[in-house]
Amino acid sequence: MKILYGVQGTGNGHIARARAMAQALKKQPVQVDYLFSGRAADQYFSMDDFGNYQTRQGLTFITEQGRIRPVKTALTNHPLQLWRDIKALDLSGYDLVINDFEPVSAWAARRQKIPSVGISHQNAFRHQVPKVGMTAFDRLVMQYFAPVQHAIGLHWYHFNQPILPPIVHQIDGQTTDAEPYILVYLPFEQLQQIRSLLQRIKTQRFVCYHPEQKEHEIADNISLHPLSHQNFQRHLQRCEGVIANGGFELPSEALSLGKKLLLKPLMGQFEQQSNVETLRQLGLATAMPELHAQTIIQWLQSKSPGQVHYPKVAEALASWVVQGKWDDSTQLWQELWQQTEFPKGIQLP
Repeated sequence: MKILYGVQGTGNGHIARARAMAQALKKQPVQVDYLFSGRAADQYFSMDDFGNYQTRQGLTFITEQGRIRPVKTALTNHPLQLWRDIKALDLSGYDLVINDFEPVSAWAARRQKIPSVGISHQNAFRHQVPKVGMTAFDRLVMQYFAPVQHAIGLHWYHFNQPILPPIVHQIDGQTTDAEPYILVYLPFEQLQQIRSLLQRIKTQRFVCYHPEQKEHEIADNISLHPLSHQNFQRHLQRCEGVIANGGFELPSEALSLGKKLLLKPLMGQFEQQSNVETLRQLGLATAMPELHAQTIIQWLQSKSPGQVHYPKVAEALASWVVQGKWDDSTQLWQELWQQTEFPKGIQLP
């Protein structure tokens, strides 16, 4: 079986999930090629797992000061180039397209009638899960941005819906012994604003990763780092807690390690607002609508709600993909949730 795996490149969470899937698919009798879109080709990093991958321009969104800027987003994207890329992508040699919310490969598969399986957090919003601020336009985006024949959604809890647990980066023998620092990853906020905020909390050590940071730097109580998958994972393993935006993959990994979470959603994006509210309702994270020192100080005094034990979803999915029964995921999601263990004391729906 030959597979093209299309991945949305605007957020590192999509790439992290694809990285886990790539490692699982290497254990299966398949050949996989990868296509990424949504960011400039020279801005991808730590991509060794994907071999000789392809890139396309795709679609992205522009943020400033923690908010989506619709006008700048519209001016930045080029629908005509997207259409050209869709028409030019030849899928004649592939048996299947796996898609993580990536529009070029999804629409090309649809045009060329190649079977497609979508594996993404976005697909969970096709079901009855918590949603905050979802508009009719958002529903259209979820359905048509990257359309697939078979949609597999991922979420932190099943909500009695046919969705799967998160795909998390798992290391055999990994340690979760904490060191006295907080890991900060707020890529949609301005770096200078983050620095000023964290420097006000002088008694706490922070390790901060940001796309604007080009080299390692120590600034008072903050250790600032450029983006690096390997280094970030090392700091995630050892931190006491995580301050992040409201994405999906990083909170998933933090929960699987038992790290406490303080989440500031990207304003104007219903997905991040829904994510933060979902974890707040589950008692697994604290919400921070705006960057605020007092909120951080109060959160620092809190304890972790505990560790969520998610099964090896990537390996189960890879095996399911090879079996070829893509219209039936019932046994897959039922077995994976039976293997999931939540912390004691958490009030689940």
